[in-house]
Amino acid sequence: MTADPIYLATVWLIPVITAVTFHEAAHGFAAHLLGDDTAWRLGRVSFVQAHRPFWDDLVARPFATGALAVSVRLCQAGAGQFSGTALAAERHGDGRRRRAATNIVLAVVAALGFHFIGYLPVTVAQWLAANLKNGVILNVVLAVFNLFPLPPLDGGRILVGILPKALAVPFARLEPYGLVILIGLLIALPLLGGRLGVDLSIVSRFLAVSTGAIINAILFVTGNT
Repeated sequence: MTADPIYLATVWLIPVITAVTFHEAAHGFAAHLLGDDTAWRLGRVSFVQAHRPFWDDLVARPFATGALAVSVRLCQAGAGQFSGTALAAERHGDGRRRRAATNIVLAVVAALGFHFIGYLPVTVAQWLAANLKNGVILNVVLAVFNLFPLPPLDGGRILVGILPKALAVPFARLEPYGLVILIGLLIALPLLGGRLGVDLSIVSRFLAVSTGAIINAILFVTGNT
């Protein structure tokens, strides 16, 4: 039986918008704390406007959309633990770590929400549980995906900031091609490996294992195991 598309939209769009909006607001807030008030003056720290740079970037770079979508799908494989009790500032490395932390905090908040769904009517509880589950997955995926050490992702820019200049400069030059490389690592390399009879889904496994481990830790800390 095909799931109701409106229902699917509500249980995915709300977690996506929440995760992206807080992540993008954290960009501007972290930069403001570190002395760059550009985003603050432009209103990008407002949760009403903070999501716009992200969506503009995804529209401008279809490879980013594909990479993130593939990452979410792959990392769901490491999130099977949701059955049972769970029901189912741009230039600053420190700011990038804060943004990843923001998504982890949101994932923790979503996981804590599972403790309250038992007090709700069954239909509402099921809908809220789906939102909370997707909220945990999406926020952890966004944190892990953005910290992957390849520019222009946050992890790549952090790495550029800590590498010696002799290594940082050539590594930074990969930024215009980073998302194409990531798509290759996530899609093309595993397909090639399948044809050769070799498992080359190294990046996919890394993302899935990392996401699964973090989700397990969050569920344990929030008492959902």
